[in-house]
Amino acid sequence: MKKIKTKWLALPLVLLLVVLAGCQAVAGFDINKALLQSVTPVSSESSQTMSVEVVPAAGTISAEDKKVIDLINSFSLKVDSAKTQDASTASLKGTVGFDGKNLPFQLSIDEKGLAIEVEGAKQPIYISLDSAAAGLPDMVAYTEQTQQMSVRATEFFLKHLPNPSKISVKQVSDKINGESVNLTNLQVEVKGDELLGLVKPFLTSAVKDEQGIKDLIGTFYDVFYPLMSYETDSDFIDSDDLNALPESKAVTVAALTAAVQEELNKFLADYDQQVADLLTDTPELATVLGKDTFLKMDLGFDSKLNIRKQNLELSVALPASEDLPIQAIKVKVASDIWNVGGTVTADKVDTSAGVIDVMDETLTPGQILGNFEADSPLHKFLKDEMQISYKYMVLDPYNDYYEVISKKNTSFVPLRYLSEELDAEVKWTPGSNQIVITDDITGAKIVVTKGSNQASINGQTVMLPQPVFVNEDGTMYVPLRFIAQSLGATVSVDEEGWITIERP
Repeated sequence: MKKIKTKWLALPLVLLLVVLAGCQAVAGFDINKALLQSVTPVSSESSQTMSVEVVPAAGTISAEDKKVIDLINSFSLKVDSAKTQDASTASLKGTVGFDGKNLPFQLSIDEKGLAIEVEGAKQPIYISLDSAAAGLPDMVAYTEQTQQMSVRATEFFLKHLPNPSKISVKQVSDKINGESVNLTNLQVEVKGDELLGLVKPFLTSAVKDEQGIKDLIGTFYDVFYPLMSYETDSDFIDSDDLNALPESKAVTVAALTAAVQEELNKFLADYDQQVADLLTDTPELATVLGKDTFLKMDLGFDSKLNIRKQNLELSVALPASEDLPIQAIKVKVASDIWNVGGTVTADKVDTSAGVIDVMDETLTPGQILGNFEADSPLHKFLKDEMQISYKYMVLDPYNDYYEVISKKNTSFVPLRYLSEELDAEVKWTPGSNQIVITDDITGAKIVVTKGSNQASINGQTVMLPQPVFVNEDGTMYVPLRFIAQSLGATVSVDEEGWITIERP
């Protein structure tokens, strides 16, 4: 399937979820207070299911596109046990379904990192979140500011967003984790063609709230300015740009507030025309923001305004396109929550015997694949579907940059260059003229000797078309086709002499 144009997905997703925050009191139920309370993380236990459906475009689609769509539609997530211990410590246990298989997993996260244990893996997969190890400031120091930023932003949106047209509240009784619980059930439905009508009143109200904008910008300042100041000589932050910012928070916040209000007033003065122009210039938005795009959500709150039950259905309609042979993407999520605010201990993944750290830049495809049993679903998925071992390169034999040398109708390449491009390990044997190349994917050992037209692959002697030689600059050269094929790649030459090397 060709690359999906994600801009058509992002707009409705963001707007639909933001609109939810604009619910004012309904039937005496303080929706704003209930939603605001849910922003602050507390200990809890829960279970959850999630499914994804991609609806193919009408008519015939290619076999390749159908394969991708079927694979996406086979995905499901079932979380039997989710435990939130605190704001930074949590765990999940459940199964991921894909391609007709169910894969049990366990995940745990804390301030140092995220560990995932899956069936068929020899060691847990690990993603480091250790800010000190990454050369960043201690993120723990910013936890309170970050939490305050979330609360402040939610307060601001809750204050100014209007209610969608379909919103209701009713009292229900439901079972959660085997216990019968009385709930206040909030039902909300928003369609795509309603969104633009909600944005204008929100902005009209928000632009007048000078103090609210100041508070929001001030909270962002407290969180992000220290991070920017931590290392002004980094590749990501230009010290001149940082120094150009006013040192005073009050001056910065006042200037940004004035700028935001000015731009919003300009935008609102011509809002209707700009929306009309947008829909004219981008007619695809008429589909994305049409009646077939919708969000339906049921939230169940207990007497303490804790969310105890959630059911969400999101459908995003997509415009017809040759590049995107799908007409809609649908997501369904359901969850039950209990033991809110109680004593909860996350189930940690055991990492004492080592992990495979995917943040390690030296990690090769072979090392990743080698961490999974050859017959495991994940090994097959990574190798066949994700094609993490795939390599493709083109060499111009007439350009010195590629260092291809031709001798007696044989093309030679630098041994280390091509071997390492194919992720192989290259080691010189001390006291000899031999070099050992270890295939990253299969582990096969290839031995070549300076000046010899014989080599070995896993101990089996093979003859080379021409001897290995060392160039005048000290670089060892080997026959190109031999080393590429020995490392699982194919070699082809087009009519102009360009050399293509490809590994599945």
